[in-house]
Amino acid sequence: MNYFLLFLKCALVVCWTQLTALNALAQNTNFPNKPVHLIVTYPPGGSSDLLARIVGKKMGEFWNQTVIVENKTGAAGSIGMEYIAHQAPDGYSYVIANMGPAVVNPLLSKLNYNMDKDFIAVSLICTGPNVLVVPSSSPFKSVDDIVNTARNKPDEVNFATSGSGSMSHLSTEMMIRQTHLKLTHVPYKGGVLAVNDVLAGHIHFIISDALPVMQFVKANQLRALAVTSATRSAFFPNVPTFAETGMPGIVALNWWGVYLPANTPKAVVEKYQTALAKVMADPETKSQFASLGVDATYTTQVEFQSFIQNEQSNYAKLIKDNNIHTVE
Repeated sequence: MNYFLLFLKCALVVCWTQLTALNALAQNTNFPNKPVHLIVTYPPGGSSDLLARIVGKKMGEFWNQTVIVENKTGAAGSIGMEYIAHQAPDGYSYVIANMGPAVVNPLLSKLNYNMDKDFIAVSLICTGPNVLVVPSSSPFKSVDDIVNTARNKPDEVNFATSGSGSMSHLSTEMMIRQTHLKLTHVPYKGGVLAVNDVLAGHIHFIISDALPVMQFVKANQLRALAVTSATRSAFFPNVPTFAETGMPGIVALNWWGVYLPANTPKAVVEKYQTALAKVMADPETKSQFASLGVDATYTTQVEFQSFIQNEQSNYAKLIKDNNIHTVE
């Protein structure tokens, strides 16, 4: 009798395991069958937020399912990444992250997430240049004007960034290291707030991603002096590169990509890849992204991972060589 009960118990365990596996497979196959949450690591109204809302809407249409955009902000984007790292690996939560929380923050600080262990890098979705801008009323007409003034008046020239360790911060650090200037860093919680104070004349300049400044450059409220791309940007065709101003080492691109929690089933990851390949090739997506100053793109997982590794290597060297630490 005892042997029979033991056999029956084992049989029930096997059946339960198979049913669980079949149920999981069915859920993966039917994904998504309920609303999906898209996490943004920065405040509403900024580049990350607007890009995410475009992608979320398009992916929702492709899946015929609701995609809910949520802003989980703070710690230069790290709060949102930590949140996603602890979500169920079922595909119903994903994040659009940029270089800050995905590459730079782990190089500068000890975080409660590990990019290699806690995430699946699905695809790069866009890239774009940074641009140095000053108020239209500023006496600075060129990058040389900033450099010469800062040399004559150390610490009197200030610059804004969207946060310590952000692309705007590191781009300006590149400029500082090349010119040996002493500038005052004023970090903000997001690019929009930083640009607003540059517009108001409270801050001398910012090296910003394109979105927060494009409309003001076109309206002649801000003056663009240089871009961080290797060649001139189609978004600012009349603005020289930093290399053209005599600073060839300042080349940096903003980028954004889609990440899922680690251990998300392969079938679900493939659903994301299929959706993103379609969405990022859509002419309307490309047009909407271009209006925000970025180029829409799509990559395979392998291509995205290779891109990330190159970025990690480049910025690890920059941070180490220039002794850059998390500040403010």
